[in-house]
Amino acid sequence: MKPAPFIYHRPKTVEDAVALLAEVAPLDGRILAGGQSLIPMMALRLAYPAHLVDINGVAGIDRIVVEDGELVIGALARHARFEKPVEPGPTGQLLAQVCHNIAHFPIRSRGTFCGSLANADPASEWCLVAATLGAKLVARSEAGTRILAPRDFFQGIMTTGLAPEEMLVEVRLPMLPSDAKFGFYEFSRRAGDFALASSLTAFRVENGVIAAPLVGVGGAEAHPRRIPEAEHALLGQQATMATFERAAQAAAIAIDPLEDAATNAGYRRDLVRTVVRRALELAISQSERPQ
Repeated sequence: MKPAPFIYHRPKTVEDAVALLAEVAPLDGRILAGGQSLIPMMALRLAYPAHLVDINGVAGIDRIVVEDGELVIGALARHARFEKPVEPGPTGQLLAQVCHNIAHFPIRSRGTFCGSLANADPASEWCLVAATLGAKLVARSEAGTRILAPRDFFQGIMTTGLAPEEMLVEVRLPMLPSDAKFGFYEFSRRAGDFALASSLTAFRVENGVIAAPLVGVGGAEAHPRRIPEAEHALLGQQATMATFERAAQAAAIAIDPLEDAATNAGYRRDLVRTVVRRALELAISQSERPQ
């Protein structure tokens, strides 16, 4: 099939893109960045925007830089940029590890980090990263700039807190401390498929016990989020397999699992228990490897 007719716009600056979006958003205008979700949906006539604002010609929005203790990721930073660490610390290593789980190379070469967040697929690896690390999501419109926390940005399946006339111009990830341990694990039926469940964990070990634990779960609920019950089960405990199992069990109990024709709630809870435990185990085992 071919897309329905649409009017194509190619702004050169963020200001032009935002102005165009203000004009065409009420007419079902959309931003086009990597196009790895929107274009197939248009080709299948599952989406038929009347206007496309293509930001691929906008200069300066593909940056990935460290500023004020945060990793700043611009709207056109593509997945493939993260295949090697974008900075030498744990944050860069974490992003590289997660990146290799995203779909396939052709998709990683075109799709963008911010586009993945704006699409808000519950199984998106980058959405899980943003939710777990507590990203700042910077939205811009002609009315100005506002910064959204993940809990305000992710509102459901393919649903965000972005207004139609707002453009996600960048994401700011807090940098993990140099001694942070992290682990990522996801399960899908085939390599490159959307994950049925995934988990990202990070923590430090201080005086022999776990400090500042972060436990995120994706793919299992309407949007990825941190699981406070699992983090509480880790805080102040020794990093043992028994502790990890208790945290994984807490996560499995805490979620409100998605169900579909092939996956019931019980199966999804079992998956969450497994992916959280394995992500925690990886956090310890990887930190013991020589860097």
